[in-house]
Amino acid sequence: MATEVNDVNFDTEVINSDLPVLVDFWAPWCGPCRALAPVIDQLAEEYSGKAKIVKLNTDDNPNIAVQFRINSIPTMILFKDKKPVDMLVGALSKEKIQEAIDKLI
Repeated sequence: MATEVNDVNFDTEVINSDLPVLVDFWAPWCGPCRALAPVIDQLAEEYSGKAKIVKLNTDDNPNIAVQFRINSIPTMILFKDKKPVDMLVGALSKEKIQEAIDKLI
């Protein structure tokens, strides 16, 4: 299950993580986000210990969404070494997301 992050713990959970991190920016009203949710949860389990998979609700945490210029959701940003290194936009296939994660681990 993907961990929920927020404006308060984002730096601790994402920026300062020793592992690469995929952040799924989503909102409850977003159909494609809801369709992607089971895939994100599967990836969180499959990459446990190798990469961190987290979710950020953009409605509840607008500051982080603005900071990273999230214009549409679902958007996934991959972080490594304290900075964003890749961005995926849309309800992509599990395989496409895995390819992006695999490049970082």
